[in-house]
This record gives sequence, C-alpha cells and structure tokens, in this order.
Amino acid sequence: MGTGTPTPSMNRMCSGYLIEAGDDYIVFDHGFGSHHRLLELGVPATRVSHAFFSHHHYDHMGDYPRLLLTRWDQGAGKIPELKVYGPPPLQKITDRLFGDDGAFGPDLISRTENQASIDVYRARGGEGVRRKPQPLITELAPDGTVTEAEWTVRVVPVNHFAPHLTSYGYRIDHHGQSIVYSGDSGPCPALNQLAQGCDVLVHMCHYLTGTAPSKTFAAFSSGHIEVAEAAKQAGAKNLVISHVTEQFDKPGVRERVITEVSRIYSGNIFFGADLMEIPVSGPEASKLD
Repeated sequence: MGTGTPTPSMNRMCSGYLIEAGDDYIVFDHGFGSHHRLLELGVPATRVSHAFFSHHHYDHMGDYPRLLLTRWDQGAGKIPELKVYGPPPLQKITDRLFGDDGAFGPDLISRTENQASIDVYRARGGEGVRRKPQPLITELAPDGTVTEAEWTVRVVPVNHFAPHLTSYGYRIDHHGQSIVYSGDSGPCPALNQLAQGCDVLVHMCHYLTGTAPSKTFAAFSSGHIEVAEAAKQAGAKNLVISHVTEQFDKPGVRERVITEVSRIYSGNIFFGADLMEIPVSGPEASKLD
C-alpha cells in the first residue's frame, strides 16, 4: 500500500503492506496515505482483521486512526474488534488516540451519544447501544509469537532508532509460505536469521550504500548493498526493495540499484511500487501475444 518514506510524494505513500492469509486481511504498518491505497485495492477497512506495527514513527502508523475509526464506523457493531500488535507503548498510544480524553474522544462521544449518529448507526444495521471501539491491543515482546488458526507471526527486534524507539521485524508463515517484513532496520543478524529460507523478504532500502551521512545513520537504516547481503544470507527466494527515497527513485538509478543488488543476491528482485502485488511463488512471464 505504501513504499515510500516521510517525504511527501504522489507516487509513494508511507509504509503499509497488506497480506491475505486465508480469510484474514492483515495490515503490516499503516503510515499516512496507505489507507487511501487500501481503498484503491478495493479492500474495505471492515475486511481488515489484524494490524501489526513495526515501530512508532508516523510514516508507519499515521493512518492507524483512520483504519480503526473507519472500520468501527462502517462495521456498525457487526464485526469483531480489530486485533492490533506492536512494540510498547502501543497501549498508551491507543489510549491517547481513542480514550475519552484522547484526541478522538470528543468525536467518539458524539458518535455514540448524539441521536443523529445513532440514526446513522442503525441505518447501517447496528442494534442496541452504540459502543465505542475497543481494539484488542497486544504489546509484543522481542521474541513474541502470534498464532491464529491458519497463520503464525514471529517477532525479532531490529536496529532502528534505539533507544528512543523499539522496532520489530516480522515473519508470517501460512500454509507453507512465508513473508518477512523488516520494518525499518539497518543491518541486523537477528532479522537475517528470522528470514532464513523465506519466500518473500520485504526490506527497507533507504539510500545508496556509501552515501550515509554518519555511522549512526548507517546502523539504523539499510542501503542497497546491505539489503542485497541480507537477502543473500537469508536465502530469500524473492526480495522486495521498499521504503524508497527520492535519492535513487529515478530512471537509470533504479536500474543501477537492481544491477548492483543482483551481483550479490541471485533471487528475484522487485523494485517496490505502491499497489504492486507480489506473487509469493515468484514472478512468471506472461504469454507473448
């Protein structure tokens, strides 16, 4: 849904990824603009069952309120509460957004107590008292695991803006297929281990290697050569380059990045774009007509 960064762009919204696993639609990060992409994909918020946040930078969770409020409003009390996962302080952030004294507290009070909003609620099929959203929040441990009927998500801590933020990478396994999402991270052995043998590795690729302004920057964000090395070490079958900056999002430079990555990593390479669908089994050429 979003392959960009905090830099405003009409082409790349902030980070957001949608995975369909059985009957579940799972969001991994939901930065500003990614909810618009969700609409463009034709997936209503009411179909999203779970949301995982890698860390609490705004370009990874800015559209969290839109997802939760739209889902609640359109669901009219007929769908389960959204299950939300991420590092601390996820519960505090949620309370400050949706609690009575939170940013959206006055809105929620009016929508649950004012007759005009209750009329809309009932017109959408709601019955009885209109209750406020009560998302099911789980603050994950660095070695956490989430298990549902058809899929499992495993967690590792990654290298991004510590100690000010706790940042996670995720691996989801479903019916023998696996996708790993780095979140934002610099080079990280734990992430490479988590990604061993995965079908798809979606990795932050923030800059051209060798142009980092400091050692700290290079430790907390990955350049294109570091991403290639990570995919190689993991033995990932498919690599998706994402979190793309304007530094190398240019004709000719993109191709150079792919060429240099391919000298290290021999799997399939996707230069990520918003609304791109990644085949877990890998790309196939179309018939020549």
